[in-house]
Amino acid sequence: MEQRYRWKNKQLREHVQVLDGERSPTILLKNATYLHSTLKKWVQGHIWVYEDRIVYTGDRLPDVNRECEIVDCASLYLVPGYIEPHVHPFQLYNPQSFSKYASQTGTTTFVNDNLMMFLQLEKKKAFSLLRDFNKLPYSMYWWTRFDSQTEMVHEETTFSNGDVKSWLEHDAVVQGGELTAWPRLLEGDDLILHWMQEAKRMGKIVEGHLPGSSDKTIAKLGLLGIDGDHESMTGEDVYKRLIQGLTVTLRHSSIRPDLPILLDGLQQMGIDHYDSILLTTDGSTPAFHEKGVLNVLIKMIIDKGISPIEAYNMASYNAANYYNLTHLHGMIATGRVANINFLRSKEDPTPVSVLSKGKWVQRNSHPVDHDETIHWKENGFAPLTLDWDVSHDDLQFSMPFGIEMVNDVITKPYSISINPSTNELSEDHDQSFLMLLDREGKWRISTMLKGFSNGVKGFASSYSNTGDIILIGKSKPDMIAAFNRMKELGGGIVLTENGEILHEIPLPLSGLLSDKEMPELIEEEKRMKALLSERGYRFSDPIYTLLFLQSTHLPYIRVTQKGIYDVMKKTVLFPTIMR
Repeated sequence: MEQRYRWKNKQLREHVQVLDGERSPTILLKNATYLHSTLKKWVQGHIWVYEDRIVYTGDRLPDVNRECEIVDCASLYLVPGYIEPHVHPFQLYNPQSFSKYASQTGTTTFVNDNLMMFLQLEKKKAFSLLRDFNKLPYSMYWWTRFDSQTEMVHEETTFSNGDVKSWLEHDAVVQGGELTAWPRLLEGDDLILHWMQEAKRMGKIVEGHLPGSSDKTIAKLGLLGIDGDHESMTGEDVYKRLIQGLTVTLRHSSIRPDLPILLDGLQQMGIDHYDSILLTTDGSTPAFHEKGVLNVLIKMIIDKGISPIEAYNMASYNAANYYNLTHLHGMIATGRVANINFLRSKEDPTPVSVLSKGKWVQRNSHPVDHDETIHWKENGFAPLTLDWDVSHDDLQFSMPFGIEMVNDVITKPYSISINPSTNELSEDHDQSFLMLLDREGKWRISTMLKGFSNGVKGFASSYSNTGDIILIGKSKPDMIAAFNRMKELGGGIVLTENGEILHEIPLPLSGLLSDKEMPELIEEEKRMKALLSERGYRFSDPIYTLLFLQSTHLPYIRVTQKGIYDVMKKTVLFPTIMR
């Protein structure tokens, strides 16, 4: 970072001068009833903010307030800004657009996945982007991946020891993981174990990814260094992790809307202490966030009868404590970053006003704009440029078996029972052509996809786990038309039918991310989902289907850069074909 410490010595001296009456606070919050996170009580007092920091909380009023905005908070309740501890900031939106949107409903601190930056950028440009993000009026932290969650051609060089350690050593990085390659760790991968040891040496967290794991597996991974996990699907899962000493993040997401089940499970398991429990929306797709981010989850918890104080702590203090950041976040107290939510009532977690880094991002239920210039193109997220085309010669499908969708993201093999040599498939069944193409145009893998739809003619996406190109459809000409339009856009997701463009979501940031504001992107995604649903897509989240077609941390069969891959047997069944 440009500055290793959060505040320079000169700034710290200025903060003390405010208390001594030599400087005026920039904002004075008078007569506040606010949540004290460690006392777990609502207390009254005045809160002094100087620039981006709370410099005092208590009964005193400042001696000097000539340059101070004074806000009477007598009718409001103040809580710390919410902390999203597990963000995948690349579900069509980008880190800037998501944090801006989330902040307006009170989520002002983010711990972000670096996967897209790790795979798409060399580290100098990635770290330059991190500096730009640090200038935004939101608090952004990061985690570094130890694996790609797919089978990559050159994973050992992409995830080199030097690059992973450079990310781990970065001041904005607070966590290693999420560790989807934990089976490799248990099988003896000492490089991953070394990175975990390095994270521990630096005082940083290691996050697991342990769906369905037994208590023995959880215990072994705890011994090796896993600190927490967000993959609980039942109350029993939560208990197994807590009893082994892990921190548990309760998930409610577009692909796993589990919170109601988890809350019932906590009650059934007799879990009524919540200090080791956090909350996450786990990288949900845009439309899931129409009503906000963590404010929605907090409301669900309060409505379940859990104390509002515990609910707000799950969304703020507990996360800060987990990441060793309570000196900066998770509390309304002297010395913390001025991230404060102003509520109408204790039971309504959607704020009417929000301070983030001491700046209003929401004021009296109206968003407040700030200059938020991010140099995307200069830092490697330029529009996608493809110097190759897809021809009918590429669209050859002769596999003996294809991939069947069990749900949005789980896929299994199936025996192909139709003739795939025709230009167009019948709409009487739900089998479609599927192709993964190298982003550079060097290779392809072709098979059939069952369960996606019975009516989608052409569907192209540059959005995928690795940034390679996905084509799906019933009609080879429409698949080519969708690809050509996606190429013209500089990247995106395109739906075609009978040679016409039905809908498109431009993704000009490296073919992976939109540069639009969240409200517009939400409408684009909703329209795409509706059109796919009308054509037979029967699941809930097609964006996750695109993202996870390559993801080998899920069963049972995947299309990857190496070919069609059997996850359970860890073998390539059919290799990619050079073009």
